[in-house]
Amino acid sequence: MERKYTRLRLLMTVILYAGVLPLGQVYGQTAVPLRDISDVLHSIFAKKKVGNSKTDTIAPILRPAFSGLPAVGYTLTTKFAVTLTGNVAFRLDTGARISTVTSSVSYTERKQFTFPFESNIWTRNNNYDFVGDMRFMNYHLSTFGLGSNSSMDDKDPMKYNYVRFYEVVLRKITPAFFAGAGYILDWHYNISDQGIAGHVTDYAQYGAESSTLSTGFTLNTLYDTRDNSISAQKGIYASATYRNNLNSLGSTRSWQSMILDVRKYVHFPVDTRNTWAFWSYDWLVVGGKPPYLSLPSTGWDTYTNTGRGYIQGRFRGKEMVYLESEYRFPLTTDGLFGAVVFLNGETFSGYPGNRLESVQPGMGGGLRIKLNSASRTNLDIDYGFGTQGSKGLFVNIGEAF
Repeated sequence: MERKYTRLRLLMTVILYAGVLPLGQVYGQTAVPLRDISDVLHSIFAKKKVGNSKTDTIAPILRPAFSGLPAVGYTLTTKFAVTLTGNVAFRLDTGARISTVTSSVSYTERKQFTFPFESNIWTRNNNYDFVGDMRFMNYHLSTFGLGSNSSMDDKDPMKYNYVRFYEVVLRKITPAFFAGAGYILDWHYNISDQGIAGHVTDYAQYGAESSTLSTGFTLNTLYDTRDNSISAQKGIYASATYRNNLNSLGSTRSWQSMILDVRKYVHFPVDTRNTWAFWSYDWLVVGGKPPYLSLPSTGWDTYTNTGRGYIQGRFRGKEMVYLESEYRFPLTTDGLFGAVVFLNGETFSGYPGNRLESVQPGMGGGLRIKLNSASRTNLDIDYGFGTQGSKGLFVNIGEAF
């Protein structure tokens, strides 16, 4: 495991230094007023002079700053989809961190319906942080078996309904360190799979079930020095979540897991607005046997952003080790348009074996369009590539990490 982890870090560093370093020398920091989509619309329809009061800093946003849009798009998971996505950012006082509420509703060509609702609310003086993740999904999604050596030929279409309820409360210990606990629930029901003719799937071998419930408590720690939780340009984020699912609360089985989420952001070169971002996301089952659909899997982090270049659920296993690096730079001096290039790698163990399998790389680039310069909220449009011909479009509001 350590050897694969080290190789992946080295690969990411070499490629990004070779391919991205020249970009960091092109777009320097300027004093040009910033613009976003609302400024463009005002200039077109209201003939209003815009942007003069905006600077390259985070506005107080004591009043809610809304960002959102309806869209028609296409992704690997959904095919064509109609979505309404948005977020609101605000501070409860001038000394509080930025609070965010993000939600979207979508209906897809595959007759999938999803309604996620994520919140991160900081109280006055940052004494408490309330973190929520709730969603309902009527989903059609294929599984490809366990481990990162799985093949696209092992596609097993599945259908299920999914309800998630996570709520965590963190208490300030120091200005940058927080600790707390939470309650979590994952309920998958009306589960069915098509199977593969003439082949016993990993899902069948693992243990097919029509309904599963995982519920229990979490212990959480957080270290956060980021300047902005929506689009960080500097600082460190490090969180650890220990999850304990209990039969006594109704879980199908007792099992435990750990998630370690570490991110770092630096200006590169230092005198520019260019940002080099790094992300490590390790999701490990440390005890018991989770339901198949609750195993660590590509794209099933809170904001479904791991594994750009692959369909959601492409890889699955008892252990997931994930690394990503992204270079972000402006295309226009007013900040309206920007771009990114990214490289990621993920490795999974099959179950019940504990050995990590091959590292599967993903890479690509994307466009950034400023939706709200006060909160630094971007519309992200990325195109990613993976192995075995995997490729697709990925759309998000706010940075991937």
